[in-house]
Amino acid sequence: MIYHTVNGNVKMCELTPSWDINDVISERTNLERWAVKNVVQMLDNGATIPFIARYRKEQTGGMDVDKLREIKTQTEELKSVEQKIFSVLTALQKQNKLTKQIQKSIRSAEALVEVDDLYAPYKPGSKGTLAERAKALNLEHVANACIYNSLDVDIKTYIKNDVKGLSSEKEVQSGIQHIIADIIYRDDSVIRFIKTLFKANGIMIEATKFVASKRCSAKTMEKVEKAQVSSYKFENYFDFKSSSKNIRPHQVLALNRGEEQKVLTVKYIIPENLSHKFKDFVERKYIRPNCRGSIRNLIKSAIEDCWSRLVQPQMIRHTRSELTKFSQKSSIDVFSSNLRNLLLSAPVKGHSILGIDPGFKHGCKCAVISHTGQVLHTDVVYLNFSLEMKRKLQEAIGKYRCKYVSLGNGTACREAEKIVAEVIIGTTTKYCIVNEDGASIYSCSDLAKAELPDLDPTLRSAVSVARRLLDPLAELVKIDPKHIGVGQYQHDIPENQLRAALDSVIEECVSFVGVDVNTGSEALLRRVAGLSLSKAKSLIERREKMGPFTNRKQLKLVKGLGDKSFQQCVGFLRVNQLSLVVDGENSQASSPAVRNVDMDEMVSISDDEEPIKGKKRKAKSSMAPKKVKKRRTSEEADPLDQTWIHPESYDSAQKLMEQIGINPADLGHENGIQRVKEYQRKCSLKEIGKNVQLGEHTLQLILEAFLQPSGYDIREKHSKPMFKEGICDIASLREGTVLTGKVTNVTHFGAFVDIGVGRDGLIHISNMRRKELHLGHRVEVHVLKIDKTGNRIGLRLEKIL
Repeated sequence: MIYHTVNGNVKMCELTPSWDINDVISERTNLERWAVKNVVQMLDNGATIPFIARYRKEQTGGMDVDKLREIKTQTEELKSVEQKIFSVLTALQKQNKLTKQIQKSIRSAEALVEVDDLYAPYKPGSKGTLAERAKALNLEHVANACIYNSLDVDIKTYIKNDVKGLSSEKEVQSGIQHIIADIIYRDDSVIRFIKTLFKANGIMIEATKFVASKRCSAKTMEKVEKAQVSSYKFENYFDFKSSSKNIRPHQVLALNRGEEQKVLTVKYIIPENLSHKFKDFVERKYIRPNCRGSIRNLIKSAIEDCWSRLVQPQMIRHTRSELTKFSQKSSIDVFSSNLRNLLLSAPVKGHSILGIDPGFKHGCKCAVISHTGQVLHTDVVYLNFSLEMKRKLQEAIGKYRCKYVSLGNGTACREAEKIVAEVIIGTTTKYCIVNEDGASIYSCSDLAKAELPDLDPTLRSAVSVARRLLDPLAELVKIDPKHIGVGQYQHDIPENQLRAALDSVIEECVSFVGVDVNTGSEALLRRVAGLSLSKAKSLIERREKMGPFTNRKQLKLVKGLGDKSFQQCVGFLRVNQLSLVVDGENSQASSPAVRNVDMDEMVSISDDEEPIKGKKRKAKSSMAPKKVKKRRTSEEADPLDQTWIHPESYDSAQKLMEQIGINPADLGHENGIQRVKEYQRKCSLKEIGKNVQLGEHTLQLILEAFLQPSGYDIREKHSKPMFKEGICDIASLREGTVLTGKVTNVTHFGAFVDIGVGRDGLIHISNMRRKELHLGHRVEVHVLKIDKTGNRIGLRLEKIL
């Protein structure tokens, strides 16, 4: 409730929505209201989606990130509507145009387009609605009388020959009709009926090829002529019909684009039966049984006018807006899903890799990187000197023991592929074609200059191609996600919506994989939930100045990292003790718990515990002081810091370890993992939870962390690179051939698959056998059609490998 002052008197005025944000989201998403309410509150308090998804499952009922992201989007959208309602009602109140009926209609609106439609007639500068003009002629009480007391109405008595709008019976009837139409249009029960009617039945959408009329302006004609060059892209829509209930998201975006480019003419047609249903409903409500003659006909004319002049245009606008919004959201979802699968591709660890960015004129740029991503060697080789190219590649592979070759999929990829395939014959080396989209943009960026200052930009792209195989996530976070090339119709999506969604996906992936606080790059750290670019820089500055972090608690000492940021990010930052660089001058790493890198030889820091194997306890002398129970110091390491367990649950985790019979040093090792498995076989999750007083979700999270071996990476269960030893080209393809390939992109109309012939084939959705494909899936496909002129390959899915 908002209080507003009018003429010095304070009176209560409702300027807020009549709906509850939690109720609306719960209904739209089909989620429990209590869970939605908790999520909205946590988001309002600054919690991030990865943090809520992993560490607040009890409060959400175990929602996944997609559901959480949907709630966040809906919350932001409804808050925009809420703000719009407030500003519109405030403006109407200042204009003295705020009636109870208008207020009720606007407060019940749940979309911006609805609020805009209701407010449009009252905007400053507007001539006002036909109903407003009729009301100015004092016809409102006549209109009400026609509806509620028709026997006492004599329209002829309101004729005034010298007043425009009242000079004839026809003008008076017209004014009354407009007021009645407006009353019907703003009736809550009618609005609900209209929404239900259109939701259940939908609208027909038709598209034809655009034909310019003689009245078109020169600018329009120029646009039409320009559009004809690429009109073949829209040939599927030159004779298109579909219901709004059945149309697919990519079709909506294609129709919108075709219409905007003057290639298509798009019409939204409301079925005739909806008109009859609307009129029947309204007539039952507004025509009284005793209403006869001219008044009855007047009300029926008003109902017809309401339908044709008010309802139809508004519902077409609303339908178009909702379809476009839904289609944009669906495209963002497709883009997000593809990006997530790409970012979570399994890394290729422990081997040096030769990266090749192929090219004709400027040659194939080559770079060898170590298993840690350091540049060992660079060179440029040319395809027209194939013998020299083979020799140089053989030397590089042999000298640096390259286990894998990472080949970019750009220009000259197939020509370079043939040579690489010949070079590795008889060796254990394999090659993989990787997506090089965005590599050239990265190579000229400030980040690339800072990382590889001594390399030419063309060679930096080869390094990026190699690193995309070594660790896709660490490399791809450096590139604007819209340049990675895994979406559809991204140019038809509002830039801010696309960026926000993709940034959220990157944050999710980076956070869930986890970042080593002592080795993570600025590009990775800034993507961790709870961190920003400035906080990531501060963290790195402290790391470089003070030496490596030895535990998570030290993160609180980072400049700008307050309690809230610490809570949000700390669970996703690991302190992997194997990565600590320890030397005699590093005071922070001087504690016994950190000095020895091998975890099996690490001294336990628990109170009065026996030393771990490899460390002998010194004999006590009679002069030795009595041992005092030690407290964990701020510099001592904690094995739990290597897990995804949040520090807020450390005490519970410690109690659970005591029950199981393991100590922190056992975490990640086979003996500790086996003890946890044995304990789980003896006790149910419910019994364990009672013993340590933990919720089921949090308990499950801790137990899963106990079962993870040292160096565990969640990406290992995701798609792995598809390595090759031989190749073929499109000329060698035959219809009916069965091949294996890897899904490179997923859209609403199908999936693109790399089958190793220089051009991705398309599995149309009708040939997917009702199976759902994701980016990175390995598949077996049947070649249906080969269009060598259009360079298109049609495939049918046989099975997912």
